[in-house]
Amino acid sequence: MSEYLLEMNSISKEFTGVKALSSVNFKVRKGEIHCLIGENGAGKSTLMKVLSGVYPHGTYSGDIVFEGQVQSYANINDSVRAGIAIIYQELALFPDLTVYENIFAGNEVERRGVVDWNRTIVRAKEMLRKVKLNVNPETLIKDLGVGKQQLVEIAKALSKDVKLLILDEPTAALNENDSDNLLKLLRELKEQGITCIMISHKLKEVIEIADQVTVLRDGQTIVTLDASKDEISENVIIKSMVGREIDDIYPKRMDKQFGSRILEVRGWTAYDPNLGREVVKEVDLHVCKGEIVGIAGLMGSGRTELAQSIFGNPKAYKLQGELWVKGAKAVFRHPKDAIKAGIAYVTEDRKGDGLFLLQDIKQNISAANVHSISDRGVINNNEEVKIAGSYKQSLNIKAPSVEQLVGNLSGGNQQKVSLGKWLFVQPSLLILDEPTRGIDVGAKFEIYTIMNKLISQGLSILMISSELTEILGMSDRIYVMAEGRIKGELPIEEADQEKIMKLAT
Repeated sequence: MSEYLLEMNSISKEFTGVKALSSVNFKVRKGEIHCLIGENGAGKSTLMKVLSGVYPHGTYSGDIVFEGQVQSYANINDSVRAGIAIIYQELALFPDLTVYENIFAGNEVERRGVVDWNRTIVRAKEMLRKVKLNVNPETLIKDLGVGKQQLVEIAKALSKDVKLLILDEPTAALNENDSDNLLKLLRELKEQGITCIMISHKLKEVIEIADQVTVLRDGQTIVTLDASKDEISENVIIKSMVGREIDDIYPKRMDKQFGSRILEVRGWTAYDPNLGREVVKEVDLHVCKGEIVGIAGLMGSGRTELAQSIFGNPKAYKLQGELWVKGAKAVFRHPKDAIKAGIAYVTEDRKGDGLFLLQDIKQNISAANVHSISDRGVINNNEEVKIAGSYKQSLNIKAPSVEQLVGNLSGGNQQKVSLGKWLFVQPSLLILDEPTRGIDVGAKFEIYTIMNKLISQGLSILMISSELTEILGMSDRIYVMAEGRIKGELPIEEADQEKIMKLAT
C-alpha cells in the first residue's frame, strides 16, 4: 500500500487561455503536516479547489489519487464524502446561528428523519473538546473572536470524519497567541492520524510545523522540501518562491530625515455606542513628516478603532480630545474631510470595505478622487485609463490591463490597487492597517519598497501591524496599544519583540 494519502499527478488547469496550473505534481504522506506555499497567483488555491471538487473533474487534466484510488469529484460534496475538508481564509460560518448549529450545518444529527437537537449539542461538545475550545455550544458565532471561530470550523470538519484537512491561511487574521494554539492543535490532530495541508505565507510558522513543504511558482511545482532531511530554511523557501534571493525582506532607508508634525492627537477618546464602552482611551500620538510610525498590539487593543476615529470617524464613535493636522486644529465629521486634509486610510479588510471587487482596476483607483477627473458629473474615461495605467506601472500591479476585475487579482495585487486608490488623492499621511496581511513574501518586499519610496517623496506613514517582525523591520518609532490605551512608545533603536509583547499584554 502506498505511503501517500494523496497524489496529484500532472494537474493542469486553464482559465480563458490563461494557464493557472501546468503539470503540477503534489504528494502528501499519511499523517503529516504538508505546507503548500508560493507567491500570490502561484496556483495554490487553484490546486486545492481542483482537489476539493470546486473545479470538477473534466475542467482540468491530470489525476487525483486519494487513498490509492483515482478520483473524479463532480463537486465539493463528493470530496467531503471521501474525507477531505477545506477551511478557507474567509470562514464559512453563519454568524447568527449557534456554535452547535454551525458544526452540524448540512450534516445534521437526525433520528427518524427529524433533527435531534439534544444529541446534536452532546456531539458538538465532543467536537469542541477535540479542538480544545471551551465555549458553550449555544453561543452565537458572531459573539466569538476570530481565533475561536477558526476552531469551530475545524470542529465542523472533524464532525465529518475528516482524513485530510486543508487550511488556507489559517493564522492570517489571528494574533500570536491564537496562532500558537492553532499550530499546537494541528500537531495533536497529526498524532491522531489526521493529515493536514496548510497554505501559509508566514514562513516562521511553516518552518516550525511542516514535515514537508511544496513550493509552487507560476503554476508549476518548483520543489518539495523534507524537514527530516533538514532541507527547510527561510532562505531556500524564499528563493524557491520568488526565483531569486531576497537578502533582507525589510529594505533599509539610508537617509532618514524627519520634519515637522503632520498629525497629532491629544487625549483622544472614542466611545462606541453599540458596545457601550470606550474603545480608544486618552491617546496621545504624533507622526512627523518622512516618518514611519508603527502601532503594535494584540487583536482588540483598539488600533483599528483609533485609525477609523481619526479618519473621519465612519463608525460614528463619540469623540473627545484634540486632532491636529500640519499644526492646525482639525475636526473631521466625515472621511471626505480627512481626505481633503491630506489623510488617507488603507483598511485592513481590502475585500470587505477597501475595494470594489466587481469593478476593474481603473474604477477602483479613481474611486476616492473621481471628481478630479470629472466634468459636470461625467468621468473622463481617457484620463481615468491614463492615471490607472501610471499607478499600474509604478506599483507593479500584475494584470493584463487596467480593465481587469479587481476580484480576479491575487491578494498582493489587490493590496497594490488599494494603495493606488489612496495615493491618487495625494495624501500627506497614509494610514496603513495590516498592509501585508495575507500576501506572500515577494509581494511584501514590493509593498515595503513602495513604502520607503513614498517616505523618500515626503509622505508620512502610520502603520498598524500584528506582525512584530514587520513593525520592527519598517518603523522609525513604535507605539504599543492595549485595552484602547497607548502603553508605551519605543524608538526603533530600543525596541525588540520582548519589550513590545510586555507592553501589549
